[in-house]
Amino acid sequence: MKTLTLTKPDDWHVHVRNGALLRTVIAHTAKQFARAIIMPNLKPPVTTVAQALAYREEILSAVPAETSFEPLMTLYMTASTSVEEVKSAADSPYIHAFKLYPAGATTNSDAGVSDVKQIYRQLETMEKFDIPLLIHGEVVDERCDIFDREKQFVSTHLEAITRDFPGLRVVLEHVTTAEAVYFVESAGPNVAATITPQHLLFNRNAILAGGIRPHFYCLPILKREEHRLALVRAATGGSQKFFLCTDSAPHLTALKENACGCAGCYSAHAALELYAKVFEENGALDKLENFASFNGPDFYRLPRNSEVVTLIKSPWNIPDFYANEDVRITPLLAGETLSWKLQ
Repeated sequence: MKTLTLTKPDDWHVHVRNGALLRTVIAHTAKQFARAIIMPNLKPPVTTVAQALAYREEILSAVPAETSFEPLMTLYMTASTSVEEVKSAADSPYIHAFKLYPAGATTNSDAGVSDVKQIYRQLETMEKFDIPLLIHGEVVDERCDIFDREKQFVSTHLEAITRDFPGLRVVLEHVTTAEAVYFVESAGPNVAATITPQHLLFNRNAILAGGIRPHFYCLPILKREEHRLALVRAATGGSQKFFLCTDSAPHLTALKENACGCAGCYSAHAALELYAKVFEENGALDKLENFASFNGPDFYRLPRNSEVVTLIKSPWNIPDFYANEDVRITPLLAGETLSWKLQ
């Protein structure tokens, strides 16, 4: 196959930051995707409808004029989020979900929730008004091995949330384990999951074998090969419960290549090309459109896009860095060659 034409996909989980970082990265997402669920973990976090609308305007002002990209805004759930704010979010056409970060689980998550029971009133209101809950599914417990944090979250928290709020639409974001895949497959139709290109392509050897390679470090962390294979089976198997999310997370190169490097892989520059690589290697290019373009809008109850994009079989080299103003970002697989290219 020399070309691959798809209904233009959406990214159902992306970090575009703000300020100079936003202006450096947003063109990549806007070129690849028609819409994207925007993560709210700024400093300070986006916790109100008013803040989300202001952030939306900042994003739109940075989007290249030739694109029709639409940011889909989310609110950062905290223990102090009011029921009234949940209702306001339900009334806004621009707010599409709440994001649950366990406190301390990942970048800028300190304001997150330390005990899920603290937000049961909010979840009850979300269920009533049909607002999805997007979950970073990891426990924060020093006694729990970092490679087991997702598995433990599924068994100790996700089971309870889906049992106590059966009508709540839940997305377990950027899943990384066979246990999470099995849970989602076994749950009802209101439970879905997203999968990143880095977790489909790499296992934890990418971070640690042959030296510490910080640009593969993300949270949830890459897992064993058996888990990567479970994710590949889920993504390429045709299930409507799994769909695309890059979790593209830009950090300054100096903050990644650091004694305490930041978590996050920057993949927005080549997201569709990376997914095409996975699906081609697994003989499933015919399944890519459902995963990338249809399953997400269907779950979020949004119309499928009418535009198309075309990937061509044409080798190209990923730049060593992207820069703008005082920003320098090292992309995932910097300096390496991909065989698919977005036309």
